[in-house]
Amino acid sequence: MSLAASAPAASADPSTEPPAPSGARRWRAHLAVGLLALSLAVYVTNGLWRDPFGHGLSDNLGDQAFFEWLLGYGVYTLGHGSDPFFTDLLNVPWGVNLAANTSISVYTILFAPLTFLAGPQISYVTILTLNLAGSAFVWYLFLRRWLTPSTVAAALGGMFCGFAPGFISHANGHLNWTAGWVAPLVLWQVLRLRQPGRWLRNGLVLGLMLAAFFTIAAEGLFYTALASALFVVVWSLAGPVRGEAKAAAGTVLKACAVTGVVAGGLLAYPLYMHFAGPQTFSGTGYNQRYFAEDAAAYLSFASRSLAAVFGLGSDLGPNRTEETSYFGVPLVVLTLVSAVLVWRRAAPGRKATLRAILVTGGVFMVLSWGPRFNWMGEEWPEFPLPFALLAKLPLFDAALPLRLALVTACVVGIVLALVTQEIMDGRFTSPNVHSGISAAIVVALLPVFPLPVRHQERAPEPDFIADGTWQRYVSENGVLTALPFALNVHADGQRWQAYTMARGGPQFRMPGGYFLGPMTTGEEGREQAGRIGAPTLATDWLFTRAAIYGYVTELSNADRAQARADFAYWGVEAVFLPEKITGSDHMVLFRHAVETTATDLLGPPEEVDDVLLWRIRPGVDPIDR
Repeated sequence: MSLAASAPAASADPSTEPPAPSGARRWRAHLAVGLLALSLAVYVTNGLWRDPFGHGLSDNLGDQAFFEWLLGYGVYTLGHGSDPFFTDLLNVPWGVNLAANTSISVYTILFAPLTFLAGPQISYVTILTLNLAGSAFVWYLFLRRWLTPSTVAAALGGMFCGFAPGFISHANGHLNWTAGWVAPLVLWQVLRLRQPGRWLRNGLVLGLMLAAFFTIAAEGLFYTALASALFVVVWSLAGPVRGEAKAAAGTVLKACAVTGVVAGGLLAYPLYMHFAGPQTFSGTGYNQRYFAEDAAAYLSFASRSLAAVFGLGSDLGPNRTEETSYFGVPLVVLTLVSAVLVWRRAAPGRKATLRAILVTGGVFMVLSWGPRFNWMGEEWPEFPLPFALLAKLPLFDAALPLRLALVTACVVGIVLALVTQEIMDGRFTSPNVHSGISAAIVVALLPVFPLPVRHQERAPEPDFIADGTWQRYVSENGVLTALPFALNVHADGQRWQAYTMARGGPQFRMPGGYFLGPMTTGEEGREQAGRIGAPTLATDWLFTRAAIYGYVTELSNADRAQARADFAYWGVEAVFLPEKITGSDHMVLFRHAVETTATDLLGPPEEVDDVLLWRIRPGVDPIDR
């Protein structure tokens, strides 16, 4: 299974590295590529770095707030010994199953000191930047080790894998999906499983990796495992390497057994929580037919690519955070032509590897199209696709098909590295072909060069929260909420709780929030469909409707009685309205409508610091009429 460029034959020893320059030159090359990757990552995230506390990702403020909440919860976990996979701080009185969400527990613990000292805002942009840079750099190291001896070829492929349009799209909020470095590290270790006499060590290392990476990018790890398995099967069936694969099978199986025992033992509790713990559910609350990649998107350009500056961006994605392919016609053509050219010059063992890589990319491309074929925004229901057979299976039922295109993006990066190696080796005897492919690489990559992620101003943390004034109005571990109640489209309230947790000390709980949970409350089990946030009650819907639509209705005593019942259900002791509330994607929220609704429902507010506050007295009508 070796991909080593210096030994493409079937008998290649996986521990054999291609001829390398001197150590000093190699490390200088690594340093240069690392600095380039970091520079590009800072360029992409520069809008957040310019004001981490006042700027947010306008295309996905909700997910940013959720991950900032998780980072704050990491400090809370260490300080209070709380469960990293379940919390009762959100969604009072039921809590949230964090194992069934993207809990990034390893990150929250590792970055807890930075979060405590500087705040979740700083930790968030730091992780996002390091994820992007680390993904490109680790892919470079992987390609340099297993595929090509050329620094230039490996760097080009690595930069594309790290900054492909799909990963830039996910940089609009997703700390889990920007952790693209997980895939090459896992693949690296998978390729080492066949080393003779080292099955115990290699299996142990892979098991530890899987356990750690599960809490960073569980869905990405699942896709990496599928891609690895498909690659190994296709490669093993190739005639030139079949004997080599058979000889290594025993060692690989023993290593995999060790991996299963180690990873299974370490992940026993989080897996139990994910599949059978409280507040579990099936699916994600997202429609898989909607979150499928339009086939035309592969030929289009993303909204955060250089092509978009010239009006060539596409709106075929469900949102700007899920533009997962978007290679454009030039890059698609270049990839196909490059694959043919590399294939023609490959030795038999090398062809086995290339075939497995291309089959993996093709299969994941088709799976990314989802249960039904889509073209230019139109679904063709008469054309069911392979994903329809997988959609109801465990794990697949919680996967969004279009994200499978990220595997195809990495295959494109590998092909780019391969064809660049051919150029560097001077294997194109015709000067016209050499110059043509070199020019085609430039023409294909320029349109997909990333633009920085979009940002906007977001509401500053109220002094009422920052100064701890809230503690005078809520009992220990009492329930407090901002208005409107936290949701993905207006998540400020969840941020206020995140910043409070990050400081340590006393903490309040809150109803609602932005998370994934079961469709209904009080009934446990994965047979329940998933949904975004808590089931809405009449009272929190009043405030959400007022905030988003500016809708103010004339309230009746029945509405106030319902509010009394809802507040008792949540155990709310006080609600508050800051001077400013933030909506995602520059959404204008109607603060005055929220204030009018709250005053009509609860009576005149108190002015406390920089917020309006309403105290909730149990058993008493919200307003004396």
